Amino acid sequence: MTPTPSADDLDAARLLLDQMQTLLAHNKSRPTVPTFADYVPRVLAAMPATLTVVQYQSFLRRVAEAWPDRRIDEPTPTEFKTLIAEIVEMRQVRRNDVGGKGTARGVISALRKLYEFAVDDGYIRSEDNPGKKLAMPSLPPSRRRALSRDQLVEINRAAAESGEDPELDTLILRLHTETACRRAGVVDLREVDLDPANCLIHLREKGGITRWQPISPTLMEALQQHHRRRKPHDRSVGHRARNGKVITAEAEARLLRYRNGDPVNNRQYHLMFQRIGAAVPWVAAHQISIHWLRHTTLTWVERRFGVPVAKAYAGHTDNPGGATTLLYTRAGLPEVARALAELTGEPHPCAAASGADPNYLPSGPRQDP
Repeated sequence: MTPTPSADDLDAARLLLDQMQTLLAHNKSRPTVPTFADYVPRVLAAMPATLTVVQYQSFLRRVAEAWPDRRIDEPTPTEFKTLIAEIVEMRQVRRNDVGGKGTARGVISALRKLYEFAVDDGYIRSEDNPGKKLAMPSLPPSRRRALSRDQLVEINRAAAESGEDPELDTLILRLHTETACRRAGVVDLREVDLDPANCLIHLREKGGITRWQPISPTLMEALQQHHRRRKPHDRSVGHRARNGKVITAEAEARLLRYRNGDPVNNRQYHLMFQRIGAAVPWVAAHQISIHWLRHTTLTWVERRFGVPVAKAYAGHTDNPGGATTLLYTRAGLPEVARALAELTGEPHPCAAASGADPNYLPSGPRQDP
């Protein structure tokens, strides 16, 4: 005779059935998890065209080549670590190599970005994200340092005396020396970003940070002349560059141009320092890049005007990094302009006299196109 189930047994059975129905409904609504070969191109196509994405492409394509038919939710953290070690072993070893840590960091960053998309798309639960389980290796302190005045002069002389376009090379070097900005700030500069009346340029850099930065009257005039001479006025968006790639509307709006009228891109920096390194051996030996100019200018500003002005000059955010006082003593645009005026030896319309209002803003609202 079959025993009659108790009330507790019935409640337990109902709870189990409810859990099974919930699980079945969840699995039914969850999208089919794609393979690496399918998902990597989709993620790369969804990312904005930046230098970081170019680096992601290289690493994610290697992952897709290694596991083309595997679903993105299949590999374990141990398998990822093994694959990363293989990619590190196959890296191209350069003079500034730090034991493959840079490559490992690049692969892990790319994987984390891939799985951010996967979580957002519902393929992976946040708690199952393998990218969070990969420890990022630490890097040694940067080898970059401030250049001496003589070294800076030598670099500029080499740029002026070598290459096919010394005008563009020296203009880019002058922009970075005066503003201490990053590459994106110069490459993405547009005509609308110029404020000639106040000798300011509007920089757009990494992390979506934008800022007005003073430049000398001489540099402002050089930028305007460069744009007037080189921007073609009879060309529509969609024109192809010399490499065959279509020039986008965003690129077509750029201020700096090659001699043929095409907008500059990040490759300009690689070719420029390749030419300078061929003329100045120590530049090649120390792997000098444009970011060394940022170190040079900011070091000079910090030594003469202090940390708050150097922080404002660099465009760093108000995150004090443990020094809360900096929130209350941060420098304003007039103080940055005063530092620039001393750096260039040219008066600046926004430069602050002692005790001037540090909350200066350029007159009138800025109009984007």
